[in-house]
Amino acid sequence: MKLDEFAIGQVFHTKSFKLTKENIMGFAEEFDPQYMHLDEEKAKEGRFNGIIASGIHTIAISFKLWIEEGFYGDDIIAGTEMNNFKFIKPVYPDDELHTIVEVLDKQPRKIDTGILTVLLSTYNHKEEQVFEGELSVLIKQ
Repeated sequence: MKLDEFAIGQVFHTKSFKLTKENIMGFAEEFDPQYMHLDEEKAKEGRFNGIIASGIHTIAISFKLWIEEGFYGDDIIAGTEMNNFKFIKPVYPDDELHTIVEVLDKQPRKIDTGILTVLLSTYNHKEEQVFEGELSVLIKQ
């Protein structure tokens, strides 16, 4: 979709993605090697009572789910900004995440492009919000 096809307040719902312990640990080994993502015994003794997904992993899944819906298609040019990220609840193995995306703003730039800002709100299978963040992209008009 082009910038002009989005409407402020428009809401989209993504499909879901189920995390596994192996998925969480594999991501963490490469991108966020902290004990709460990798060391089951030490994580059990911590405040979360077990392994949790990295916040960076949660962002990546939220973004993946949104992109896979296909609304940007070939009209997206590049990401421009990420703001106001909040990690609201931990994400555990076997959590199934889905994202609700709301169009917050759209600003024409030049004749053929503009900035689209959306709010990504991600929930687990219990409908508990786990993440929220704003994402802006440069997109064709």
